[in-house]
Amino acid sequence: SITPNAQPGNDRPRVFRLLEDKAVINRYGFNSCGHSDAADRLCRTFLRNHPVGVNLGKNKTSVNAAADYVYGVRSLGMYADYLVVNVSSPNTPGLRKLQGREMLEGLITKVLTARDQLRRKPPVFVKIAPDLSDQDKEDIAAVVKATKVDGLIVSNTTLSRPESLKSEHRAETGGLSGEPVREMSTKLIGDMYKLTEGQVPIIGVGGIASGQDAFDKISAGASLVQVYSALVYSGPPLVPKIKKELANILREKGFKNVSEAIGCQHKTSSSK
Repeated sequence: SITPNAQPGNDRPRVFRLLEDKAVINRYGFNSCGHSDAADRLCRTFLRNHPVGVNLGKNKTSVNAAADYVYGVRSLGMYADYLVVNVSSPNTPGLRKLQGREMLEGLITKVLTARDQLRRKPPVFVKIAPDLSDQDKEDIAAVVKATKVDGLIVSNTTLSRPESLKSEHRAETGGLSGEPVREMSTKLIGDMYKLTEGQVPIIGVGGIASGQDAFDKISAGASLVQVYSALVYSGPPLVPKIKKELANILREKGFKNVSEAIGCQHKTSSSK
C-alpha cells in the first residue's frame, strides 16, 4: 500500500516463507516510496492495456487517517483503474480500528467525496480483514450499502495461527497468507455476499492456487479474484494454469461465463 510520505516499514527480517504450509507471514508495515514517487511511476505507465489498482494506506505516525486516504485519492486516483482503501493490514498500529462502523463510514464518505471530484472517477474498494466478528461483518456491510462504495476486497492476511501449521516460522509476528487462510477467506466472502444481498462486487483473495480455489471464491460470491502468496511458490505460470482450470470447471458445471457462477452456492442452497 502507498502512504502519503515515504516510510521504511518494519525492521527486517519481515517476511517469512512457510514452505511446508504453502504460506507466507509478513510484517512489512507499509514500506512505501510515498505518493510523489508512486505518481511519477504511474504516470510513465498511464498508456497501458491492463488494469492497475492502487492500494492506499496511512503513514504509521499519522494522526489523521482520513486525510492520508483522501490525499491518496487526489494524488494517485487519476492514474488508477481502481482504488483500494486498505484498513485491514495487521502491521500498522491501530489501522484495523478503522473497520469500526462509525470510523469506517466517516472515512469512506470522505474518500468517495474526493474521488467524485476527479475527472476520472475510479471505483473504490474497501479491503477488510478475515479476523472479524459477526457484528463487525454486519457493521461493514451496513456501511458499504449506506455509502454505496463500489466494492469489497475479501480478505487481507490473518493474525490467527491454525494448529495445522508445521513451519518453524509459524510463530512469527505478522499477517499469515496462503493456503491456510483459503477456507477462512472463502467463508468471509460468502458472509459478505449475503449481508450485502449480492449487490456489491467482491474481489476474492486468500489461498488461491488453482482453478478450483478460484471457482470456490466465485461460487461464494466473488466477482473477481486476486493471487498473491501462490505466486511466491509457483511464479507467473500459475496464472494461465488457473485460467485454464477455471474455464474447464465452468464448462463442466454448465456456466457460460464467470458472471453466471457468482454466488451460485447461495442460489443453489436457497432453492432447496
